[in-house]
Amino acid sequence: MSACGDDTRREASDGSASTPTSASVSGITLGGEGSSVGMSEGTGGISGGSGSTGVSGPGDTGDSFPATSIESGFTTGFGNEVGGDTPGDECDHVLHATVRDFKESHPDFEYKIKSEKGIVLPDLGDDDKPVYASPDVTVSTTGKANFDQWYRDVAGVNAPFSVDIALADAGGGLYSYDNPAFFVLDGKGFGAEGHEHNYHFTLELHTEFVYRGGEVFKFRGDDDLFVFINRKLAMDLGGVHGPEEAEAVLDDLAGDLGISPGGTYQLDFFFAERHTKESNFRIETTIECLTPPIG
Repeated sequence: MSACGDDTRREASDGSASTPTSASVSGITLGGEGSSVGMSEGTGGISGGSGSTGVSGPGDTGDSFPATSIESGFTTGFGNEVGGDTPGDECDHVLHATVRDFKESHPDFEYKIKSEKGIVLPDLGDDDKPVYASPDVTVSTTGKANFDQWYRDVAGVNAPFSVDIALADAGGGLYSYDNPAFFVLDGKGFGAEGHEHNYHFTLELHTEFVYRGGEVFKFRGDDDLFVFINRKLAMDLGGVHGPEEAEAVLDDLAGDLGISPGGTYQLDFFFAERHTKESNFRIETTIECLTPPIG
């Protein structure tokens, strides 16, 4: 997410940036056709196609989005979100996320730049939220009370919005979403607070899938990223940093995760954008069907 490691950077590591398309917003629904692009990173060796996001809220006056398509039909209110489910095929590869906007003044935002693992415990909490691991503080976080606000609605501290992320079919059984300028809350919530973009937000999503064998789930971005599969931590990119990458090869992790072919398992995804001036977000997976969790 943020250009966290370097406040002078605004472009991808290879010096390129996707050309934004703008969507003018009035009322409560943001939508419109956009173009779809792919992006190859100079590091990590992953090339992925783009997907699309949909987000909307009242009182918006204008937003800039990178050249990924922006889906219409996703409606939300400030602190009063409404889902944008696509009727029909439940395997539409649309991930339904909650994005919470924060003020820059929150103690964990615009704080220390440090990549660190171990911010959260290896088991998901009983409330389907990450559990803060430290009895005190960590290098890039300021304690349990402030961390517990990241993925919970707290009046006056954050503002929730619903955002749908559509994974594009990249062929060969690969599905991807790639956005090197992931500023989904520009013009919303607490606003940019004097910056070019709104850089201070968290994202969580919950989905489930049938494990067939051979699946891979990859992420590249900044800042924090915690992915739990079957309630076990499968990916940890904690801290405030530039774009970092992780890969979960499910066959290799099956024993640790407690998964077996043919079983249905939940995937819980938690992300935080905590620092200017970049926001990178890329998902690639060979999981063939991701559906909203039941119950």
